[in-house]
Amino acid sequence: MGKKTSLYHKHIEANAKIVDFGGYDMPLHYGSQIEEHNKVRSSAGMFDVSHMVVVDLHGKAVRGFLRYLLANNVDRLQEAGKALYSCMLNGDGGIIDDLIVYFMDENWFRLVVNAATRDKDLAWIEKQAADFDVAIDVRDDLAMIAVQGPEARTKTHAALGGGLKQKKADQLAPFYAVECDGFFIARTGYTGEDGYEIMLPVDQVESFWQALLEQCVKPVGLGARDTLRLEAGMNLYGTDMDESVTPLESGLGWTVAWEPSERHFIGRDALQAQRKKPGHKKFTGLILDGKGMLRNHQKVVVDGVSVGEVTSGSFSPTLGRAIAFARVDACVETHCNIEVRDRYLPATVVKLPFVRHGKSCLQN
Repeated sequence: MGKKTSLYHKHIEANAKIVDFGGYDMPLHYGSQIEEHNKVRSSAGMFDVSHMVVVDLHGKAVRGFLRYLLANNVDRLQEAGKALYSCMLNGDGGIIDDLIVYFMDENWFRLVVNAATRDKDLAWIEKQAADFDVAIDVRDDLAMIAVQGPEARTKTHAALGGGLKQKKADQLAPFYAVECDGFFIARTGYTGEDGYEIMLPVDQVESFWQALLEQCVKPVGLGARDTLRLEAGMNLYGTDMDESVTPLESGLGWTVAWEPSERHFIGRDALQAQRKKPGHKKFTGLILDGKGMLRNHQKVVVDGVSVGEVTSGSFSPTLGRAIAFARVDACVETHCNIEVRDRYLPATVVKLPFVRHGKSCLQN
């Protein structure tokens, strides 16, 4: 038996299929993964993401610490509530984890990191913080619900019941957050849709989940969360990236802030050396040209030669086709083959994402 979130018994009541994820017993689906996926694309769905790890950093040295810890530059965060996506790297440029950092004030930044990497992330952060005057507070007193979809904001506002929380949420721009009456409301997500990720006290999460249910927001499990993020071109740690690869090989070069050149961050020297060498692996999207299924670790082949592999593959309910991410040689350009049970299935190389705000991003 794994660890359980505060909403575990609500998942059982809803007849969820429970699986292990990052050491937690989590809902895979509540009956139909495709229906849940489509609900998020067409209306709104909610996810229990309380397994995610919320870490508050306090102190006058926090900004300087995060300049060093993260590949992206927190100096881009100047407005209260602004969020930034970044990778946290080791000395070789390998990805320890990807995360979101929120700037609340000069003495308080909030990180949200992955559940499966909790122990190593916290150990790394504590080790690197040893030379900085920073207090680290792991917020296990908080739960987290994500509400996503074109109707997510309207339905969340109704569930908040009006008042100051609703007003402040309604004023949020994308990739901003606000704290109000114990609720930390962020206009962020992992689906390619609009919506919120809401951190709130554990003892209030069940009642808020129920309030969302009463607004016809349906629970969504890990299965649909995976196909939604795949369509949206969003990496999954441990599948599309880990410590053996860098952001430059994972489609995340845009998250590395090279300027100012004098900013030293962990892994910078290794990334700069890799950047100067031509021919390193690249990260791309694939669409299967015909029928079939794309799965993780299938070989990508060009002219009979293996040139990489699929990192994430699945069926796209929105597009009605098999899609994938792949890490391939730099020479791969427009077409390739995927080795599936001793057959070679043709695929087209495409730019990510596949879907954004419920609409195909593919070029006709």
